[in-house]
Amino acid sequence: MLKIFAPGDRRSQFCDGINRRNFLRIGGLGAAGLSLPQLLAAESKAGIGSSTKSVILIYLVGGPPHQDMFDLKRDAPSEIAGPMRPIGTNVPGIEICELFPQMAKRMDKFAIIRSLVGAQAEHDAFQSYTGHRPLDQGAPTGGWAPFGSIVAKLQGPVHQGMPPFMSLCYDCSHGPYNEPGPGMLGVAHSSFRPFGPTRADMKLNGLTLERLADRQRLLTSFDTFRRDADASGAMDGLDAFSEQAMGILTSSRLGDALDLSKEDPKRLERYGRGDETKRIDDNGAPRVPQSFLAARRLIEAGARVVTVNYSKWDWHGGKGNEIFKREREDFPIFDNAICALIDDLHERGMDKDTSVLVWGEFGRTPKINNDVGRDHWPAVGMALLAGGGMQTGQVIGATDRLGAEAVDRPVTFAEVFATLYHNLGIDTASSYVTDVTGRPHLLVEGNAKPIRELI
Repeated sequence: MLKIFAPGDRRSQFCDGINRRNFLRIGGLGAAGLSLPQLLAAESKAGIGSSTKSVILIYLVGGPPHQDMFDLKRDAPSEIAGPMRPIGTNVPGIEICELFPQMAKRMDKFAIIRSLVGAQAEHDAFQSYTGHRPLDQGAPTGGWAPFGSIVAKLQGPVHQGMPPFMSLCYDCSHGPYNEPGPGMLGVAHSSFRPFGPTRADMKLNGLTLERLADRQRLLTSFDTFRRDADASGAMDGLDAFSEQAMGILTSSRLGDALDLSKEDPKRLERYGRGDETKRIDDNGAPRVPQSFLAARRLIEAGARVVTVNYSKWDWHGGKGNEIFKREREDFPIFDNAICALIDDLHERGMDKDTSVLVWGEFGRTPKINNDVGRDHWPAVGMALLAGGGMQTGQVIGATDRLGAEAVDRPVTFAEVFATLYHNLGIDTASSYVTDVTGRPHLLVEGNAKPIRELI
């Protein structure tokens, strides 16, 4: 049985009122049964592009400490600077945290934004995936769609057996940490989430190809589900759902991409391993560096956008959660994994076509609190970019002497997304998507432009 479950309490029901459980559990085919995920169809094939450009978006759950990672203030007071020391990189004039020695050797392949502004104040992944604040007024009917859903809508799949928008994000018990649903674009453009036991279900499980290809039998098995869903219009494009579902089941492309045992063991060890069943913190994502390798494999297999959530970065301090203790644990593992990904892309000739973005929902307070932690700080944060043909080996923007405010070249979330769209060959000035009422919407807030320093 093919079952793709999407996490998050906030998405337990779609905007059209259909319960997720009813939508995901679809029919049966003979005794074995066949279920289809809601994301398997584009609404039509009109306008599907031929680009093979791609994006890997890595969300650091909980808000990474910008001033301890890429914006260290060596001359600030100890209650601001903390114990971490900056080190030089292979790009003269750029310094980063001493716990990132591998990135320091490859800084020419990265670009750092030190002046990311406009974040919300509370923990919520929404802005990191959509470019919009979760509670802003003026949202379209159905809600803002995430970047991956918009790309899936505009460009469609590269291969029939590979969904254009893949999510490797783990469930978080704190609902707002989870990747948002497809919003105004509807369930046809949700992320494909092949985690957990569903990986083993993406095969025929005893069915013959001839039996699977019996279209009439497959459509007959949907009758019960149709009675529940058709009234809302959610099953528009059902033929495309079944077509792509059979493409996945009869093709090894997706299954092979997710099977890390097919990877060179030395390369897998280069990325590092983590236990996906264990959380570093109770409501974040597990620390699983091999997700970065899985993302590369999915991109290589034809995905356009792959999202990853990684570890837990909400370090307020106290009870063994002192920020500098956690940094000494997490930073070297992240340093190793992100450099393995960037090396991998360059070695495979994928660096010009694959953009990588790493960020969180906000920065952290300049002053270290009494529990040896840093609290929420929406005034300024950071982003790390690589690949995509971008002009790397540079720092964009600057903060004041305490890392508290942007004093040069503030950059918005919308500008970052406009840059990613540009890298995919999508013109944000002329492209738009429509909500469930047919009203058109621009792709980025305020018609933001790509970051000129990167393109």
